[in-house]
Amino acid sequence: MPQTKGQGVVFGILMSVFMAYGMELYNVAAKVGGMENKVFWLALKEAAFMCVFVFVFSTLFGNRVGRSLAFRHVTPGQDNPFFITIMISSCTVLIMCPTMSLLATLLFQQPSFFAWLQTFALNLPMALLWQLLYCGPFVRLVFRALMRVYSRAAGKAEVCELSQ
Repeated sequence: MPQTKGQGVVFGILMSVFMAYGMELYNVAAKVGGMENKVFWLALKEAAFMCVFVFVFSTLFGNRVGRSLAFRHVTPGQDNPFFITIMISSCTVLIMCPTMSLLATLLFQQPSFFAWLQTFALNLPMALLWQLLYCGPFVRLVFRALMRVYSRAAGKAEVCELSQ
């Protein structure tokens, strides 16, 4: 979807914020024993700094490795774009979920291999469903809307420059 580096940064920030908040909602609700009003605030506080880690890790390696894994199974231009999007999203989750589970284990638990494994096993189904069914489609919708507004504003600026 993003066509330039700047668009990639905007898309990455949006995806990082919404993925981090959704996963923090899930983890905080699990920690307190269910969804309560306080979960939304507690998750927002944790997501405020976790989204930075999500953005950094996905930019450094998560997106690249996820795309390369996906392109082992689908071919752009040949396969349906919907399936390509699903594969890229799924493969990126397969890279990011163990990475973020490791970070969460180190930050919020008594670190051990089994604590990480449990965190990863509990988070993977939610991360995959959250990405495929809610976060991914929502972020793509918001990104497209932002790009439409930006292109209209840029078009008006060009018209103003030409008229002078």
